[in-house]
Formats: sequence, structure tokens, C-alpha cells
Amino acid sequence: MLNQDEFSKWMGIKLLEIREKYCKIEMPVKKEMINGLKTVHGGVTFSLADSALAFSSNNTNDASVALHCAMNFTKAAKLGDVLTAESILISDTRKTGIYDISIKNQDGILVASFRGTVYKIDKKVTDL
Repeated sequence: MLNQDEFSKWMGIKLLEIREKYCKIEMPVKKEMINGLKTVHGGVTFSLADSALAFSSNNTNDASVALHCAMNFTKAAKLGDVLTAESILISDTRKTGIYDISIKNQDGILVASFRGTVYKIDKKVTDL
């Protein structure tokens, strides 16, 4: 799926690990991602988590789309950091899935916590 995701590629996201309904990805923080306070823009951190949600919830070829997402920011990320997002399935029903995604910096410090709910759209990823 990453091969088709131009936005995630533009962000510099790399896939570290993938297995059924799980993924771990990383992204280097670039200067274009820095806001006026000299920290990573919150939308960048949210986008990293959203990409992790997409890769983990769609990797069985059953297509899912985000239904609800919430994020708590716990520490500011800075230029030069490498952020890692790990997505873990915590609830799976016939039509929805809930994933917890932790985002940590290169020192293993939690930068943000994200919970995403996906809706299963009864289509195959390869058919889209």
C-alpha cells in the first residue's frame, strides 16, 4: 500500500515491520515539517499516525477507512528527530476496528498517543 501512497512517500515514511493488522513505520523530521515554535507541526504527527492506521488496517487486503481519530500530544518533536509509529489492533468486529498507535522519538520517548477507529467498506484494497 505504501507504494501507492504518494503522501506517505512525500513525508519520507519507511515501513519497518508489517504483519496482519499491525505495522511499525518511521519518518525523519525535515525542516518543512517545523512550525513557528520550532517544533514539529501537529498535523505532521497526526499524518504519521494516520498512515500507520491505514497500513495496519488495510494490510489483509480488506479495505478500511478512518471513521474517528483522536490524538494526545505528550512531547514536542524537533528537527532531526526520527519518529516511529507503532499501530496495534485492540478491537476487531465485522464492520469496525480500533487501533492504538504510539509515536516515539529515536530515544523511545512518547511524543503522541493516537486512537483510530476504522470502518470496513466491503471492498478489496487491490480493487480500488
